[in-house]
Amino acid sequence: MLNSKDSQTNHYFAPKPKSKPKFGLIQTMLRGMPFKFLTASGVFSKKHVDLGTRLLIEAMVLPETGYVLDMGCGYGAVGIAAAKLNPKIHVIMVDVNERAVRLARQNIRLNNVYNAEIRKGNLYQPVEDERFNCILSNPPVSAGLAAVKAIITDAPKHMTEKATLQMVMKSKIGGKRLQQIFEKAFGNCTILARESGYRVLMAEKK
Repeated sequence: MLNSKDSQTNHYFAPKPKSKPKFGLIQTMLRGMPFKFLTASGVFSKKHVDLGTRLLIEAMVLPETGYVLDMGCGYGAVGIAAAKLNPKIHVIMVDVNERAVRLARQNIRLNNVYNAEIRKGNLYQPVEDERFNCILSNPPVSAGLAAVKAIITDAPKHMTEKATLQMVMKSKIGGKRLQQIFEKAFGNCTILARESGYRVLMAEKK
């Protein structure tokens, strides 16, 4: 997950952030449940759960059971919320940023979540042999369209039948273009939610 303002000097998609970590703690409510997230400089949205992430969490449709992937998890808000909302699923969170990975691991413990884990790596590399019932993503927009497109186009290879890909995106930054990429990759795309300049797109593997 990325913030375009900070990305000029400290890319959140870099494996090793160069900035000295300055830690913070977010306490917030998501879907009626309390959460705490340890954050730091060098990871996305360290002061609050950003609007896009919040919209994805509020709108996401989780499977009753099975495996869920949080792609580009940052400090873990989406994946941890999913795991807490449904203890019957197992959530795997992935990020290339080693600082984000450490924070997500701490936040799993901080929120008393027992059905989630974190793996470090680029895109689907850490889960290349696994299949998921749901993939969630607030993608690394500042990494470029190619990286975001890869999350979409490579997703079907990592999904079970009738699994969904759910992605949040600023409507003004490629929202319509990504909708076309969804359509090409899956043959379908719906707008699951739209608010505050963001939209959550969802496609189902037929």
